[in-house]
Amino acid sequence: MQKATAWLKKNLAYEFSNESLLRQALTHRSAAGDNNERLEFLGDSILQVTMSELVFHERPDASEGRLSRLRSSLVKDTTLSEIAAELGLGEHLILGSGEKKSGGHRRASILADALEAIFGAVYVDAGIDVAKALVLRAYDKRVKELPESGELRDPKSRLQELLQGRKLALPDYEMARVSGQAHKQTFEVNCLITELDLATTGNGTTRRDAEQEAAQSMLELIENGSD
Repeated sequence: MQKATAWLKKNLAYEFSNESLLRQALTHRSAAGDNNERLEFLGDSILQVTMSELVFHERPDASEGRLSRLRSSLVKDTTLSEIAAELGLGEHLILGSGEKKSGGHRRASILADALEAIFGAVYVDAGIDVAKALVLRAYDKRVKELPESGELRDPKSRLQELLQGRKLALPDYEMARVSGQAHKQTFEVNCLITELDLATTGNGTTRRDAEQEAAQSMLELIENGSD
């Protein structure tokens, strides 16, 4: 745990009083010992309230709907996994042999869950105020780059508007795969635009999240292709 402790102190300026909490937060259910699922559950709640407070104060003129969409963009698995990857969290995950061989330290869902588990572990270790401060440190860049109101429409809506503006048919969303246990499933959805011969894939803990990620990838694909 020495490397993980040093990593956390360097990247998020925190050192656990109870180091076993850090070990648990980094332990995937595929590994032996206490895993991070309970801490992830707690961390998700802390993330939600922290981001709710943040967008409420940072966007005083935004409607409830826009605040919800902004919060959703911050707390979704895609954002969490990106932050976790940027922090180098994957190097410190404790995985079972199967997950190690299949590249679990790079899997978005595992990274997102572990980051939320760290938020929960810090709450248990030091309380709500310290945990919320750590969440804001993890989100530092994204807090400074909060999108404006015009950017808060969800990717599916923006993709639909883009295609309608070009007089193209709307995309098809097809379920590709559902994996995981019943209470913790991961959905993989394909977004297809036949007229452009384009296809993208999205993953999420709900079908809607997976569709939104696939739509975001499609938007980027179309916009980059038109540059």
